[in-house]
Amino acid sequence: MYPPELVQPMKDDLTSAGFTQLTEPSEVDAIIKNTEGTLLMVVNSVCGCAAGNMRPGVKLSLDSDAKPNVLGTVFAGVDGEATNQARKYFLPYPPSSPSIALFKDGKLVHFLERHHIEGGTAQMIAENLKEAYKEFCN
Repeated sequence: MYPPELVQPMKDDLTSAGFTQLTEPSEVDAIIKNTEGTLLMVVNSVCGCAAGNMRPGVKLSLDSDAKPNVLGTVFAGVDGEATNQARKYFLPYPPSSPSIALFKDGKLVHFLERHHIEGGTAQMIAENLKEAYKEFCN
């Protein structure tokens, strides 16, 4: 577990952009099962690729005509139970931090694993997500 004062700015980076921070497994279940339309679920992390690529890319992706109805996030290494619960919905993909999942009516329709994030740029991540939004968020 990381100290709360260390990770709070990393959490704030997404919550200030409209993401709901999920800290309990029941919150994860509720947001995935009860969202009509699309949900973007981000597994946040303290790693450099989350700071340099993932969080900026996710925020850039939201500057789009088509975008998810609901935004949620869990923090790997901090909110362990909530993160583990979210990962159950990501199957068959293995656990990955950071990662980005797009759900439509509770079903996983698009997923970016760490290896898609750490080798890319924020702009590449944003473009990938915008293409998924065009397909699933209308």
